[in-house]
Amino acid sequence: MSNKKKISLDDIFSDDDFGLLDSTAKTSNTKSEDERLTEAFEEINVFVDKYSREPSTSSMSEYSLLARLRNIRQNEAHKITLKPFDRHNLLGEVEMPKISIDDILDDESGLLNTEGDLSIFKYKHIVEEGERAEAEFIAQRKPLTEEEFKPYEVLFQKVHQEIKEGKRKIKPFHNIEQNLKVGSFYFIDGLMLYLKSAETATKTRKLNSGDRERTDGRTFTIFENGTYSTMLFRSLGKQIQKSGKLITKTYEEMNSDLYIHSEIIKEDDIHTGWIYVLKSKSNHPEISKIENLFKIGFSKLPIDERIKNAKNEATYLYADVVKVLSYDCYNRSADKLEQLLHRFFAEACLNIDIEIISGKRIAPREWFIVPLEEIEKAVELILNGQILNYRYDRVMERIVSK
Repeated sequence: MSNKKKISLDDIFSDDDFGLLDSTAKTSNTKSEDERLTEAFEEINVFVDKYSREPSTSSMSEYSLLARLRNIRQNEAHKITLKPFDRHNLLGEVEMPKISIDDILDDESGLLNTEGDLSIFKYKHIVEEGERAEAEFIAQRKPLTEEEFKPYEVLFQKVHQEIKEGKRKIKPFHNIEQNLKVGSFYFIDGLMLYLKSAETATKTRKLNSGDRERTDGRTFTIFENGTYSTMLFRSLGKQIQKSGKLITKTYEEMNSDLYIHSEIIKEDDIHTGWIYVLKSKSNHPEISKIENLFKIGFSKLPIDERIKNAKNEATYLYADVVKVLSYDCYNRSADKLEQLLHRFFAEACLNIDIEIISGKRIAPREWFIVPLEEIEKAVELILNGQILNYRYDRVMERIVSK
């Protein structure tokens, strides 16, 4: 039989060396659900702070953050809780619950206690009227199915990798009509997007200052978070201008474009000159009788400066000229573009040897008998990489398939 002394309640209370029975409550380290949610969202904010974009599927760590963000976006209660902490507008426009005067006067939460934090009265989520329309476009994004998004997910991963490798650069976005191009990538609030298509039309607006052409229409835009939008062309452009960036093409893509567009930012941004199309004002009967006679040339000087002395130069047929088309060229391929256009229209090259002024003969090789619209088509074919599939038919005076 055990001789162990029985312990009474008094023994327990008097022998509490460790203070286990102290009545003073210890502060709980357990975090509330809202605190855990806020901390989880802040991790996403910190990622955007660091990389200026939303997390993507390029790595497991990013994918975890992306999955977390997707879940938050699908939960209206979570969005309401987190909107005050949404410094990157990751949640778009959130309809906050309206607080009545009675709610405020009831003041069960001590909102009217002036000793506390008054930050609740800083109306952080009230959207300005001018910004509301932009937020509505963000809110109108709709999810793609996993199968629909799969091929684009690969594209986004590839572009992110090319940015990391320095093959693409992130540049400021200016000039909507020149720089917003189908097939190009952009950022809005750190979220990468791909402009898949755009059904646009150009309309003339009559203003007091004169007529102005305006391009607009619906786009089909895919975002790297698995959503898509059909926002208007100009609205998309304004969003990118306001809070986005342009992603340049790779060197290989730019090489196929031959660095022609005047406003699109190119790798290294080296301006090499201008391609121009001119029409002669010559009064010589052998020249003036030729319809659709244009000079296609290249100049390192501004075009107006280059042609100011045209009437004294053989290359301009010893006559003044009119500039009808021009393209700013960047990097090293401007002269190659000129040569390519000359070869393409070689059959239509002006072939004369005449004395145009007493004692001055000309045998020009940069003048072509080609309708202006066909020259424009040729430039477009060069840009989209299809020029090798076509040829110029001199008899029909138009570009045809080979």
